[in-house]
Amino acid sequence: MKVLLVVLLGVVGAMADCGTLQRFKVKQQWGQAYGVGEHREDFNKAVWRGIFAQDNGARALFTRVGGDDISSPEFTAHMSRVAGGLDMSISLLDQDDILSEALAHLAEQHAPRDVNQYHFELMKNSLLKVVPAAIGRCFDNDAWSSCYDYIAGAILGN
Repeated sequence: MKVLLVVLLGVVGAMADCGTLQRFKVKQQWGQAYGVGEHREDFNKAVWRGIFAQDNGARALFTRVGGDDISSPEFTAHMSRVAGGLDMSISLLDQDDILSEALAHLAEQHAPRDVNQYHFELMKNSLLKVVPAAIGRCFDNDAWSSCYDYIAGAILGN
């Protein structure tokens, strides 16, 4: 019985990890969901609509970039920058040394803006709805959740 419990805990621990297989799944699914060209703008808007649907007050963090209108040129540019950081992070999931440097840089950018765990959770919740809507039933929620937590944790210094 004890051996079964240890094995079960090991399996659960492995499932909660952003390991090699999970990283490749997230990279592949991200490429499929994020797409190219104008599709990216639609994807970004869906993500940010999801964020503000959870907490409309979060718009206050984005007054400098026109957060009151997600279709404004200023906010469209902001969405592209955020998605670019996420795209870079996901693309580097299989290159630990470079990923660490990239996440350290993103941490420096986020620290003075009072972005905290709660805000990263808003983004995560939105992504966990928008990505599967874009790619369909092959979405791996566990892989996305653990790899997103890995990225967010590094940016937040956890």
